[in-house]
Amino acid sequence: MMNLQKIHSMELEVYEIERIDTNLNIKNYLLFSKYKDKIVAFTSEKYLVEATNYYTKLPNKYPFKILDEDSFDRLYNKYLELRTDKAIKTMQENEEDEVEEDISLTDFLRTSSDILTSEESAPIIKFVNALFYQAVKKRASDIHIDVQEKKGEVKFRIDGMLTKNVDLDKKVVNLIIRRIKVISNLDISEKRIPQDGRTQIKIAGEVLDIRVSVLPTFYGERVVMRILMQSSQIPKIDELGFDNTLIKDIQKLLKSSHGIILVTGPTGSGKSTSLHSFLREVATPEKNIITVEDPVEYKSDKITQVQVNEKVGLTFPAALRSILRQDPDVIMVGEMRDEETASIAIRAALTGHLVFSTLHTNSAVATISRLLDMQIKPFLISSSLLGILAQRLVRILCPYCKQEDILAKEYSNDYNLPKNSKIYKAVGCEKCNYTGYIGRRSVGELLIINDDIKELLKTTIDEHSIKTALENFGFQTISKQLAILLLKGETSLDEAIRIGLGNE
Repeated sequence: MMNLQKIHSMELEVYEIERIDTNLNIKNYLLFSKYKDKIVAFTSEKYLVEATNYYTKLPNKYPFKILDEDSFDRLYNKYLELRTDKAIKTMQENEEDEVEEDISLTDFLRTSSDILTSEESAPIIKFVNALFYQAVKKRASDIHIDVQEKKGEVKFRIDGMLTKNVDLDKKVVNLIIRRIKVISNLDISEKRIPQDGRTQIKIAGEVLDIRVSVLPTFYGERVVMRILMQSSQIPKIDELGFDNTLIKDIQKLLKSSHGIILVTGPTGSGKSTSLHSFLREVATPEKNIITVEDPVEYKSDKITQVQVNEKVGLTFPAALRSILRQDPDVIMVGEMRDEETASIAIRAALTGHLVFSTLHTNSAVATISRLLDMQIKPFLISSSLLGILAQRLVRILCPYCKQEDILAKEYSNDYNLPKNSKIYKAVGCEKCNYTGYIGRRSVGELLIINDDIKELLKTTIDEHSIKTALENFGFQTISKQLAILLLKGETSLDEAIRIGLGNE
């Protein structure tokens, strides 16, 4: 009689056994792993019949146990990833093989099945699936498919930096782009105008939203795909990477019933993620939360999201006016693009709504100047604004390969750092994909519009004067925080300078 003991919440790893086909294990839901130093065969209650039939045909008998659903799914997904990795390796080894040029329309039909479980035979479909899988595995935020005169190339944006993934034959690139257009519901016959679309892929049981942009260039169409997080993956405020004091200050501001909180920074500095993280913090069943975005990036069930559509006249100002008639408690405006949007948002904040929005400025102080440029009166800024968070994303050094270094004298003078400080530099290894960095964290400066700042705005609106006054108040700038990260050995001098070290 088999020992059908049920095991719970186990983090098990794949164990491949010689002379037993891993694909058959996956097909019959019987998975092998090491448990208490023994090789054990696992299944779940759901697949007990298939797994038992297969188990009885195996030449050797291993201990047989049942896993709870979640643990089994985790192990099953690890098996699928292993199978996909092997398939990609085989595809890369056989890259010189001819690609089928005419793929039937039925092969192109969109399916909602998990791409790891797909046994689709068409090489282009396999390649596109592999592309998404590799991008997710390497933590890429964007996939670029570029075309040149004689070839094409695929690049991934990882931690904010573009890295080349693979070179492709020109004919293959056209087929890949055609496949991407089909799954994004775009017109495959239209190659003269830009097209934007969306698609969803399933990887290891997780659904990912992909935003697709196709642009006709001199040598053919170029595609950029943004991999968007699901609302469930949006980090909490304390997971964004800001220092603890700043997190506590933001949480205090989010308890306000009305006023405006602005998040600023250049493109790709994590503004949208921070805003959605704030929404997650304030979202409760008794609050009516409405956002107006262009486009909607993170879909959420707890909030009402409106997408701007300028073709039909649904602009930011038009959407905002309608939102104010929908009895909202919290409003999120994707971006303050013009004077009209800014003035409606400020008015909403003054009339008892909590408003979040973004601006493209480089510092918290520069944001006040930008609002003044948008014809917002200083007294309206001081009475409606709760705080301004200016932020950046800084890459963190790979702990496996970073190397100790000494700060050169000229750099310590230029960036006001202690002489001969011990710092670390990026090297690159297999773990970090030879970039020298693993992951990013947010650094930010939070300007809280308190009584001191309100008094200051009554007397001056000059950016330099405000900056000087803030320094006297002990304001923590992004540059100061980058210096702290550098001296702690968390990032490199090159990265700190690139992000804004010394930009006081």
